[in-house]
Amino acid sequence: MTHGNAPIEQTASRHGTWRSRGTFILAATGSAVGLGNIWRFPYVTGEYGGSAFIVVYLVSVLLLGLPVMMAEVALGREGRHSPLITMQKLIERTRSHRIWLLIGWSSLLSGFLIASYYEVIAGWTLRYALDYSGQAIGLLPGTTDVQQVWSAFLSSPGQLILFQTLFVVITMAVIARGLKRGLEKATTLMMPVLFLMLLALLVYSLLEGDPAASLSYMFKPDWSALGVNGVLAAMGQAFFTLSLGMGAIMVYGAYLPEGVKVPSTVGVIALLDTLVAIIAGIALFSIIFAHPELQPESGPGLLFITLSSAFEVMPGGVLIGMLFFFLVGVAALTSLLSIVEPTVAWVVEKYNASRLRVSITVGVVVWLLGLGTVFSFNLGEDVLIFFGQTFFGFLDYLTNNILLPAGGLLIALFAGWIMPREVIARQLSLEGRAFLTWQILARWIAPAGILAVLVYTWFSAG
Repeated sequence: MTHGNAPIEQTASRHGTWRSRGTFILAATGSAVGLGNIWRFPYVTGEYGGSAFIVVYLVSVLLLGLPVMMAEVALGREGRHSPLITMQKLIERTRSHRIWLLIGWSSLLSGFLIASYYEVIAGWTLRYALDYSGQAIGLLPGTTDVQQVWSAFLSSPGQLILFQTLFVVITMAVIARGLKRGLEKATTLMMPVLFLMLLALLVYSLLEGDPAASLSYMFKPDWSALGVNGVLAAMGQAFFTLSLGMGAIMVYGAYLPEGVKVPSTVGVIALLDTLVAIIAGIALFSIIFAHPELQPESGPGLLFITLSSAFEVMPGGVLIGMLFFFLVGVAALTSLLSIVEPTVAWVVEKYNASRLRVSITVGVVVWLLGLGTVFSFNLGEDVLIFFGQTFFGFLDYLTNNILLPAGGLLIALFAGWIMPREVIARQLSLEGRAFLTWQILARWIAPAGILAVLVYTWFSAG
């Protein structure tokens, strides 16, 4: 490895590189598009003033999300390894303090912990997709009490573990096949399918739902409803929706071919991620508002109770329910692949082990840790062992409110202040005023915004 301002000699990851810019865009968009786009963004948009929230969100994406995402991709492509080993190499090269290894360790830990509970929640979407498939072909009867079905499912550890296991097996089977035969093939197949299913759901919702009420809920500006909480929620959503701070974007950046311009590529990813969230919101609330007895709510209840109630009584609702939960499952799978990949890549690199063995091992360990989340909804729901929270509640708080924003903050600071200007400018294909603008955002604006979100979440939780 060279020192000074020369680039690291390795020009390609040992795992390979994406076939094209388009493949990387699909993969990174798949990482960004997840459960948060479908069950959080639409709800908080309506809660905090509709288009007033969206305006602040879009500004936050530009000033907060994009600079950090560009920094994470640039560091990944410069290092060409998993996040932890990339940071080790960059620290050695810049002769900076080893405290910056916190970026690598935080990415590794947060991705591992998130995967352990994300797989459980993703399993719920698989169960519902299969349930609706069974109803569609006449193997299963419909239900008249959606709430009872949901409660019975959560209270059954056996069922939760079954679908958790199925999702882990699917995820690790793709990961084990490597970049070209696994991640790339899965991404190029699943993302177009996801977009087509989303458009089909939108068309159905416009025909059978109440699009006028949905558009009013999401886009009618109410600046009085925004407030400080709405501004900070928009900033947090802009950061979290792009999968920043967990190593996913850094490791995907390590597989990015030379010559691909990072700013425009990252801009396309952010645009697609936002469009998916907005289209999903229009579709979901069009369906919900067609039934005055139903009220929008946040979290899993929006999908598994409110929407399921609507599907049970709408024309063709069984088929649309099947389509919708397969859509959510695909979104969850593409996100989970990117969450697990940094851990698998690190173990493969550190121990020079086969990807198949590592994938099986990581899958088993993640599955075992996921049992804590499973039991948080039934046998252990009254066991508040971490600061008055269940096992799942603690992991969710630790990762989303501490590890991810802290990791993103450190990434912005390291790229903006520690990395040689020439290296970052080369990786970002920026010069002059364009580079200066990114530098100001990465050094000052993004860190200030992330700190504001961190302080807000800490105090609001307290």
